[in-house]
Amino acid sequence: MILKGIEISSMGQNCYIVGCEETREVAVIDPGGDARSIINLLKQNDLKAIYIINTHGHIDHIGGNRGVKEETGAQILVHEQDAKMLINPASNFSFLMGSRVTSPPADKFIDQGDIIKIGNTVELEVIHTPGHSLGGICLKTGNIIFVGDTLFHGSIGRTDFPGGSYEQLINNIKEKLLCYDDEVTAYPGHGPATTIGFERKHNPFLK
Repeated sequence: MILKGIEISSMGQNCYIVGCEETREVAVIDPGGDARSIINLLKQNDLKAIYIINTHGHIDHIGGNRGVKEETGAQILVHEQDAKMLINPASNFSFLMGSRVTSPPADKFIDQGDIIKIGNTVELEVIHTPGHSLGGICLKTGNIIFVGDTLFHGSIGRTDFPGGSYEQLINNIKEKLLCYDDEVTAYPGHGPATTIGFERKHNPFLK
């Protein structure tokens, strides 16, 4: 499996590229504002992006959608409840930063239990974990989970934005993420990777 991470926005947002070693087909998870860095990484490693997957619709996770899609033709996948954020600067909060950033609309909606197949060897299972946003998702493959802004190393996503819910986020983390084995690695939208075991034992929000 191909797995590459790159920090690509002024807010320290993590973008991940995951895909099939055999076909070189990949998904770009949460392209932030610097689409050119992502495109260069794809070209340097002879990778073909077939999907752009947004774990949610906030500006720091969708800002590179347009550039990556225009360069690669990749399909944009997002949960339906965050779909309007792609095309509405007020909903994705880019207007708060003095800009009006939009993405092309989603090509396909994804939801709990969906399987996204990449090449011959990779399948991403969609886990709907609202709480940071209504359409927040995580993506699991093997012993890896891409958790977006649902869970961080020693912390959790903000819940004070429109569509956020502290109770809902905590419940979803406990029921849909902490059910996995301790050694499962979680790759968040910001900050360093962690493990389910570490968060189960040490995350103060989950006690």
